[in-house]
Amino acid sequence: MLHHILAGFYERDLRSVVQELLLFKDEQNLWKTAGSVRNTSGNLALHLIGGLNFLIGTQLAHTGYKRNRDQEFIRKDVPREELVKDLEAVIQLITQTLKGFDSSRMEADYPIPFDDATRSNSYVLVQLLAHINYHLGQINYLRRILE
Repeated sequence: MLHHILAGFYERDLRSVVQELLLFKDEQNLWKTAGSVRNTSGNLALHLIGGLNFLIGTQLAHTGYKRNRDQEFIRKDVPREELVKDLEAVIQLITQTLKGFDSSRMEADYPIPFDDATRSNSYVLVQLLAHINYHLGQINYLRRILE
């Protein structure tokens, strides 16, 4: 049951990230920061795409995705359309992956250490959902500051 609830939350919250990116009036502002903020909204979107493709895609769905975390924060000027397309693909990946889960798979050990310990898949999936929302809030505030 938890896997169905989480799938819905992931879709809702990642669609909120997409909506935030689309609300930028000036697409160039996706790649700007303000004050002491270090990460752009575009880089936060790339970070979510890369992290979820690796932590859910590679580790749970066995997609073979190879993550380059440094590039998530170095790349610039990726078209908004590409970010949205990649986020939509992540939504589909997560939905399909969680559809194949049951309660025993939710409580099975996550394939690699997470937070420096052996954790269950459910622990990791809840933690990743919270992480999405942390970055969603950052993107929202940065958009409002810049525009």
